[in-house]
Amino acid sequence: MISASSIALTGFMAWALLLLVLMELIRTQLVLRGKAPANSFRPDNAGLSPFMQRLARAHANCIEGLPIFGGLLLVAMVTQRTAITDPLAYLFLGARVFQSLVHLASTSPAMCTLRFTAFAVQMAIGLYWAIKLLAPP
Repeated sequence: MISASSIALTGFMAWALLLLVLMELIRTQLVLRGKAPANSFRPDNAGLSPFMQRLARAHANCIEGLPIFGGLLLVAMVTQRTAITDPLAYLFLGARVFQSLVHLASTSPAMCTLRFTAFAVQMAIGLYWAIKLLAPP
C-alpha cells in the first residue's frame, strides 16, 4: 500500500530532480546558442543570471534537506510507523515546493521572509517527526 509518506518522499526527490533538469536544460540552451562554453558552469551558477543562481541554490536546498527530512520519512516507512508521518507528509512536501518557488521568484526581503517561513514549517514538522519516531512505539 502506498502511504502519504512514500508519496511525499518520492515527490521530494522528483522536485529536486525537476529543478536539476530545468537547470541543465537552460545550461544546454546557453551552450547550444553559443552564449556559454560547456566547461564554464560553476555549481552555484556564478556568472549567470540571478534566476540561474537562485535555481542552483533552490536545488541545493533540496539536496541539503533530503537526507534529514527524507531520512525521517524513510525511517517511518521501514519501521512501519507512517501513522506518525502521513498526517503531515503532504503539508511538508507543499512547504518544500513553495519554498523553492518563492526562492526562484525573488530574493526581496519580503520573499526571503516568506521562504524562511516555509522552511520553518518543514523544520517544525521534521522535529515533530523525529521526536515521535524516537519515542517507543
